[in-house]
Amino acid sequence: MRVATVHSPEPDTTRAVQEAHAALVAELGGPPQWLLVQSSVRHPAAALQRAIAGIDVAAVHGSSSCLGVMTQAGAAVDGPGLALLGLRDAAGSFGVGAATPGEGADPGAVAGLALQRAIAAAGRQGEVPALVWLTAAPGREEACIAGLEALLGCEVPVVGGSAADDEVAGGWYQLTRDASYTDAVVVSALFPAGRVVSAFQSGYMPTGTHGVVTRARGRTLIEIDGRPAAKVYDQWTGGAIAGVMDAGGSVLASTSLFPLGRRVGDVGGAPYYRLAHPATVHPDGSIDLFADIEEGEELVLMHGDVESLLTRAGRVASDARALARLAPDEVAGALVIFCAGCMLTVRDRLDQVVVGLREGLGGAPFLGSFTFGEQGCFLGGENRHGNLMISVTVFARS
Repeated sequence: MRVATVHSPEPDTTRAVQEAHAALVAELGGPPQWLLVQSSVRHPAAALQRAIAGIDVAAVHGSSSCLGVMTQAGAAVDGPGLALLGLRDAAGSFGVGAATPGEGADPGAVAGLALQRAIAAAGRQGEVPALVWLTAAPGREEACIAGLEALLGCEVPVVGGSAADDEVAGGWYQLTRDASYTDAVVVSALFPAGRVVSAFQSGYMPTGTHGVVTRARGRTLIEIDGRPAAKVYDQWTGGAIAGVMDAGGSVLASTSLFPLGRRVGDVGGAPYYRLAHPATVHPDGSIDLFADIEEGEELVLMHGDVESLLTRAGRVASDARALARLAPDEVAGALVIFCAGCMLTVRDRLDQVVVGLREGLGGAPFLGSFTFGEQGCFLGGENRHGNLMISVTVFARS
């Protein structure tokens, strides 16, 4: 297994892809068998897909990332922000499949169809992949995971990140070698010859404040403990959303250090949580989240700070390497998902995040994207969708 990443600051989309791909092929010693493409929306989806269609690789999985990307060479969030990660593994197989909402009865069925196409493209029908890489538009990620697990069971890690744009304005996209989309499910089925292991965590700690969801609808939290959710949340956080309580409005920035956690499991008595990021407050006191919420769930107010967000990615990388039982020089490369909300909170210090990832991965190449939702597999084996989360997926050299 060989892994390489290349970032291009070139603003012309075609030239950026061609130059980055040529550098990638030179680094790998030949064309990649699987190519991950991450870009800011400053590279238009149609132009990016046309450029990709002209390069020598069949299995291409791509999506837009908030503001830009990061690699072992540094963070790139102030320019065009295109990066490629290529895997070259003669003994492995990799396939990409896509499906759109019009092809299935529900998002789970659409995800299942994309998975079947990915496995067929890998030439591994009837086999179970080592890992599934998932990209969808924000909004139905939990259903996508359920659809994948309906076909694979719960033993296969499902990892990925929701496509993002720069302004939460719906300008995100997903793409394959053959097409670009705004609302597709794109799935890669990975059958590497060596080990692939993923770690999924957040950089937040639980507080002693908690309550029960008494009314909810989809991703709208209506009541906590029988009271309007916004009033309860504002009280819990000491006025974090006081400025929009009457008229309503976006609260993404003011809530990024105070997400709502739901306990998933525990390791050695220490609980771990998936997070939901409050996005919009409505005048009726309800709150829209970036994750589904259900009545009867217990919510725990979580708290983080800038320092914890700066250091967490490196710790997750070290944990992924430890789970894979890999020495630093045994890591071929890694895929990193870093929540866009976390990135925006530490934007001016992203180089510290990169340094931590380099150290945790022993200097191995990595590609990191900034997403509007994170999917990953917890230590207990639970595949979940969350917000303000970090995943690191490592590939062994052999």
